[in-house]
Amino acid sequence: MSVRLLIEEHQFRRYARYLLLVFGAACLSYTGLVYINQSVRLRQESVAFDEARSAIPEVRESQPWKARLSIPRLRLTTMVEEGVDESTLSVMAGHIPGTALPGRPGNVGVAAHRDTHFRSLRGIRKRDRIVISTLTGDYRYEVVSTRIVSPKEVSVLAPSAGQNTLTLVTCYPFNFIGRAPKRFIVRANQLL
Repeated sequence: MSVRLLIEEHQFRRYARYLLLVFGAACLSYTGLVYINQSVRLRQESVAFDEARSAIPEVRESQPWKARLSIPRLRLTTMVEEGVDESTLSVMAGHIPGTALPGRPGNVGVAAHRDTHFRSLRGIRKRDRIVISTLTGDYRYEVVSTRIVSPKEVSVLAPSAGQNTLTLVTCYPFNFIGRAPKRFIVRANQLL
């Protein structure tokens, strides 16, 4: 090999390293900005929620439906907004349309991404307490089961006769890269 070819190969490798370094830094920066944006928006929503809860009842009635979901043992707290579209789930948990609202008979369905808001659900256990706070009150639930189902198994959102329930839905497995093939379901009964 000639000296010139060795020099060109060395320069190519150096440029490739710089290019990969810049690409890696850009990816990390983008991810960091997404998480910072998510954290700031969630904090703003939480403050607005607290202010709305302290408002007089007539003002609360005019507010769009929002809630705060918390699982104290897991130190999980997230805001919940109506809908499960990507613009909602990229920032917070979403109330599954067609399911009951907290405090009303039926099954309350809440979904969130496994790699953000519901990341700690992997550690949930029977008898863990879940609190959903709405503008009108707090509703307490106790976990009775977890299971893994197919995405097509929507029967998990069906109400249980005579019992107000809460169903949390996220993708599974938790460490899967890309679109996960299963759903992780947490079922909880409302405490009186």
